[in-house]
Amino acid sequence: MFENIALSFQGIWNHKTRSLLTMLGIIIGIAAIITIVSTIKGTNDQIKQNLIGSGNNVVTVQLESASGNYIDLEYGPALQGVKVVDDAVLKELTEIEGVESATAYVKRSWVSSLYYKNTSFEGNLAGIDKYYFTVLGYQLNYGRMFIDSDYAEHRKVVIVDTKAMRSIFDGADPLGATLEMNGEVFTVVGVVENTSKNNVVINNVSDYYTYSDTSSGTVFMPVDSWSVCYKYDEPRTVAVKATSTDAMTDVGDAAASYLSSAVITNSEYVYKADNLLEQASELQALSQSTNQQLIWIAGISLLVGGIGVMNIMLVSVSERTREIGLKKAIGAKRRRILGQFLTEAGVLTSLGGLLGVLCGIGLAKLLSNVIGTPASISIPACVIAVVFSMVIGIVFGLIPAVKAARLNPIDALRRD
Repeated sequence: MFENIALSFQGIWNHKTRSLLTMLGIIIGIAAIITIVSTIKGTNDQIKQNLIGSGNNVVTVQLESASGNYIDLEYGPALQGVKVVDDAVLKELTEIEGVESATAYVKRSWVSSLYYKNTSFEGNLAGIDKYYFTVLGYQLNYGRMFIDSDYAEHRKVVIVDTKAMRSIFDGADPLGATLEMNGEVFTVVGVVENTSKNNVVINNVSDYYTYSDTSSGTVFMPVDSWSVCYKYDEPRTVAVKATSTDAMTDVGDAAASYLSSAVITNSEYVYKADNLLEQASELQALSQSTNQQLIWIAGISLLVGGIGVMNIMLVSVSERTREIGLKKAIGAKRRRILGQFLTEAGVLTSLGGLLGVLCGIGLAKLLSNVIGTPASISIPACVIAVVFSMVIGIVFGLIPAVKAARLNPIDALRRD
């Protein structure tokens, strides 16, 4: 076996130009497939990262109408038959398999009832419990977090994130400043920043409006103080942190099922989880189905390359007829001749496969840098490509190898 491999490399080296031209079809086909697969994987990773983020694993479970109609929580009294998600419910949630932690909160977007020095703030307003900042990955920049007495005594205090600090206070120190909400005055006691790595990649205008946060930031108050502004309790949204990204779907479904049974007595409403993994899978499938067609087209290059290998091996058999006849005359069996030519074909295409993989990786990196196409190299795809190229060599080299093995030694030795 090793002798056959050594002879194969010697033959390739002795006919460098011919061998390179023979491998060219294999190199082009493998390079095209590796480039396409890398692009598909890079695109899929980007889609998943844009929708889910990195290092977060938080699933949002919110109240919806069982009929699918929109629920407007901004005006009117609390919904009948929907209990408040309290600490006892959250404790039960954390005992669900795959749940690391959970938090309950109320939130409104684009509020227009919050003012600082007669200037309206058009950002987000959230009433949060004591677990919110930990679950969602916030850290305190300066000031203080909410304390137990803030909740127990319904204190009118708020914390702003860094984006709200810039939009409301123009980056100045906001500690001790007051904000007015529905006639109530709240004091700023801290500034927080979200440290979870939600590395959203924006490639175009559509991505910007789909993935980016275009609000002016968020102002947080203790959830128990929400009724100070709005005079009634609202159903709370729950954020559940899963132990892993892959567990998010199961965790979200389990949390939604538990909340629907534990806090809802009105059949008109139900808790549902945002299935970001499903959304990512749908977008990935759309991207992949398009690129798979390109893979089939690239596969034609491999077919052409295989035919080229078969052609050159037939030429090689014709050139080495006397050599084959001599080997048979001194006792070489058919299987040895067959093995030698199959090994030569396999080595030739395997070498082409390796060169194709290297070219594919280089081309994928080049496209990523030049036109911004996301690329992620798949090691299994590279290994499979090399193995597949070897198989092509063996399959297309079989006919020439069989022809060589069946040569009559007397006729072979007589041939010029």
